[in-house]
Amino acid sequence: MKKSKEENITSVLKLIAPGTPIRDGLENILRAKTGALLLITDNSEILKEIVDGGFTINEEYTSSKLYELAKMDGAIVLSGDMKRILYANAQLIPSHEIITTETGTRHRTAERTAKQTGELVISISQRRNIITVFKGNDRYVLEDTEVVLNKANQAIQTLEKYKKVFDNKLNILNEYEFNDIVTLQNVILAIQRAEMVMRIVDEIQRQIYELGNDGRLVKMQLEELIGGLEKEEKLIIKDYLVATKKKNTPEKVIEKLEELEYEELLKESVIAKLLGYEYFDNYDEVGVYPKGYRILSKVPRMPSNIVENLVESFKSFQHILAADIESLDDVDGIGEVRARTIKQSLKRMQEQFVFDNIIWCKIKKEDNK
Repeated sequence: MKKSKEENITSVLKLIAPGTPIRDGLENILRAKTGALLLITDNSEILKEIVDGGFTINEEYTSSKLYELAKMDGAIVLSGDMKRILYANAQLIPSHEIITTETGTRHRTAERTAKQTGELVISISQRRNIITVFKGNDRYVLEDTEVVLNKANQAIQTLEKYKKVFDNKLNILNEYEFNDIVTLQNVILAIQRAEMVMRIVDEIQRQIYELGNDGRLVKMQLEELIGGLEKEEKLIIKDYLVATKKKNTPEKVIEKLEELEYEELLKESVIAKLLGYEYFDNYDEVGVYPKGYRILSKVPRMPSNIVENLVESFKSFQHILAADIESLDDVDGIGEVRARTIKQSLKRMQEQFVFDNIIWCKIKKEDNK
């Protein structure tokens, strides 16, 4: 439910982002302080049911036309693609039985109309000078671009800190997987941190949509920070997911993670259950064994079907790590050249992961001084 609301709001923000023709018109009305009520729909049944009075325009949309028509008291109806102005100075008559939490007449009408029709309704307050969008049961107040940009920059700084913590958990997991000392707690901590990072990413992404053209630099920073993180989280889950009769998948686990409240996300038992493990008093004492999907995906020029063949043949990463070139060569799709590449790549990765953890420890010591 929470995710669908986010998606609903995000889709609306994309439509009315700064730089779009509709946003230019809304900003003009905002500056003129005339107020406005807009219904966006192509549904003829809704028009018959909700719209009363006014007059037919049926003209191509321009921001200047919208601005001039907003000087009248009635609502304006735009086509679903916002390319045509259908009606002006109309009255919207939603059911008065629909509960609304708004106070002003314009906003109460907007909320009721959105709830009754499921369509996008935009209300611009003449007195408070704010733009509020309603879509179905969801509501969102658009903020000034400068305010949103400041929030996005602060969120980027927070993301950097959380990403460092995730990278640390990942470095530990990398080294432990090679040394065969991974505990369920190591896995849970990595998944928790990955999900925390992704929640900040979702927040920044929404701010980028709200910023429109002004969000280009924030978008570049975001892409640089999170490159490959979603894939990393999915492969961690795939490595440690317990096979059950219900055929749980990494995608289903991620969907359930996204639905968790923050307090639930912090509970080790909740994450363990999603992965298919039973309850334990101390998850740091429960040894677990990766299948090898994540580490093998880092081997250069390694197709996913070859990774699947390796995991299917050896069942665990430790067995793959211990296999000689001849054993690797026997796997379908792997010749002698690729077998040598796998062995050499795994050896280099193991050395690199040890080095990364040494560097991380030094940095942490410096930060604590």
